[in-house]
Amino acid sequence: MRETGRIAVAILALLVAAGSAVAGGAADTDEGATALSEPVTLEVGYMPILPVAQVFVMEGEGWTDEANLDFQLTRFPNGPAMVQALASGELDVMFFGIGPALVAKGRGQEITVVASNIVEQIGLIARDNLAGYWDGADPAAVFADFEAGEGRKAKIATFPQGSVPDIVLRFWLQEQLGVSFDALEIIPMGADQVQQALLAGSVDGASILEPTLTIVQERDPSAQVITRASEMFPGQPGAVLAVRNEIIDQYPDAVQALVDLHVRATELLISDIPRAAAHAVEFIGAGLVDPATIEAALASPSTNYLADPRAIREPTQRMHDFQLETGSLAAPVDLDELFDTSFYENATR
Repeated sequence: MRETGRIAVAILALLVAAGSAVAGGAADTDEGATALSEPVTLEVGYMPILPVAQVFVMEGEGWTDEANLDFQLTRFPNGPAMVQALASGELDVMFFGIGPALVAKGRGQEITVVASNIVEQIGLIARDNLAGYWDGADPAAVFADFEAGEGRKAKIATFPQGSVPDIVLRFWLQEQLGVSFDALEIIPMGADQVQQALLAGSVDGASILEPTLTIVQERDPSAQVITRASEMFPGQPGAVLAVRNEIIDQYPDAVQALVDLHVRATELLISDIPRAAAHAVEFIGAGLVDPATIEAALASPSTNYLADPRAIREPTQRMHDFQLETGSLAAPVDLDELFDTSFYENATR
């Protein structure tokens, strides 16, 4: 009888556990991530840059399949292009900059930032002619000296206005150096185009991120990063993970699973660079970029992965206020409505 009782208790425990998993729509895996009871398909937008490498890792490791998340991936040249797709209803999940996230929210798009990706990821890289004016000079006078010496304004490539690289460049010029935007020629373009323009010599520099910073320096030894985000915009918030509110309402367990994997991927990017680089190469340029180059880019001073959305709240407010001042943000955004930190808190509890 005692043996029968033990079996009955065990069966009851299994039924309760199964019922809890079904009621919640998910169960915990051995790694602490959430495994969904039914597959959920998500339209996911990303850019071929290392600040969004969490998506490369979770896909490359097969974690999304394990969690029953079916990512339909779409590659974009920059964040503002993703904002346009979002407005057309094309995306559920966005791995893009906090600047475009603010722009989208300011235009009435119902999205929420559920995790951070990275901080202080921007660098200003200069080719030999501009770099020569920088050495030992007053940063505020560099662009005036360049124009006087070259007979033209310096051409600086970056992503379109409203993107993080563009905002950081303008913030540095106006707030840190007291230099007018008109002191140089700011040329907007996509990620691949920035790299091509630098290597072709059609621009003098770029406000850009990894892996472009590392790739250009490897291929053009005269190029150098003359300043980084820690000086351009201290504490600069970078790429984030944002989700359409409709998806959060319909599939909260799927969003929790996504953030669980995002946190796990962030930890791997920090702790195991060779393993992470192997996945990043597949998304950034398999056969075109050496894995060693991606490893170097992952170890760069401009690669500072951070998943906690609470850590970027204050610098996001500074960026928001600057965007309003300079006109790249159409309307004020309530950051309490933009951020939801509960998924991250659940993932790390």
